[in-house]
Amino acid sequence: MREVAVVSFAQARSVRRDILRNEVEILMPVVAEVVAASGLSRDRIGFTVSGSCDYLAGVPFSFVMALDGVGAWPPIEESHVEMDGAWAMAEAFTRLQHGDIDSALVFCFGKSSVGDLPDVLTLQLDPYLVAPLWPDSISVAALQARAMIDAGLTSEREMAEVAVRSRRDARQNPYAQLSGDFSVDALLAEPCISSPLRRHDCPPISDGAAAIVLAAGDVARGLCEKNGRTPAWIRGLDHRVDAQNLGVRDLTKCPSARIAAEKAGVSAAPIDVAEIYAPFTHQEILLRRELGLDSKTRINPSGGALAANPMMVAGLIRIGEAASRVHKGEARRALAHATAGPCLQQNLVCILEGE
Repeated sequence: MREVAVVSFAQARSVRRDILRNEVEILMPVVAEVVAASGLSRDRIGFTVSGSCDYLAGVPFSFVMALDGVGAWPPIEESHVEMDGAWAMAEAFTRLQHGDIDSALVFCFGKSSVGDLPDVLTLQLDPYLVAPLWPDSISVAALQARAMIDAGLTSEREMAEVAVRSRRDARQNPYAQLSGDFSVDALLAEPCISSPLRRHDCPPISDGAAAIVLAAGDVARGLCEKNGRTPAWIRGLDHRVDAQNLGVRDLTKCPSARIAAEKAGVSAAPIDVAEIYAPFTHQEILLRRELGLDSKTRINPSGGALAANPMMVAGLIRIGEAASRVHKGEARRALAHATAGPCLQQNLVCILEGE
């Protein structure tokens, strides 16, 4: 396999509703920042790939307009995935394995505020038996949380503890939407919005964008040395999918995440930092178990998706945040995870290491 590293990362500050900018205007400064931070000129970027979803904007081929954020010149070789940007990164990693290019730009964007996100996400469900009932995404997640509690795998208190830790850690993240100090007892005194989930168990609705630059081999080493950072080498990458129909799955388990972690090599050495895309508190507890992480691994020091959750972006942010820890020497080995679909249906695991 050809060595590939994340050499730069940039993101927009997540906000509940960006009423002054459209998707392109949110994206443009992020792309400019990540390219400048990489040390590459735009004509040296060999491949560009983006991640987004037409359902958020409510128009077909909305990703085409986002190309304005990259610029009209020089001409680019371009691709797009109708997924979170983490899967666009997986395509760029694969494209770099061909050996004819040395760098790739990956970007993604999501402006969830223009629609009703919990209802939009219903369109991910089985279109014949489940979607016609129109269960929103919070109600579907609540079924999973209830199954875990009834199986003795977590409790409402443990879930609240996840929210308290995430929003406390998010105080150090200038891009977070929600942060602060909360008490578990105060959170548990709040009413349920879809039992057993309370508001703190659910992610915020966010507008945002993110981008990374990948580079191969000595190009990555040269760029990172010039910019004074450690390359974040991608040493393991895998993604798997569970069945879409909720009725054929044990919602207390996530075999696709477990297998992806095994194939990516999570157990080969200790993980210093893990950035897990767990939109709901009980899902972090489930993923910690399936990914094989112990108490020595620091989970979501950025605050995770409970602090900021721009759709189609939050997965790539996990990769960027994990890579940033390696860049700064704060972690020797980091795990980044992304998910998509109802109840953690799809899972991607990426292992990043320093030199």
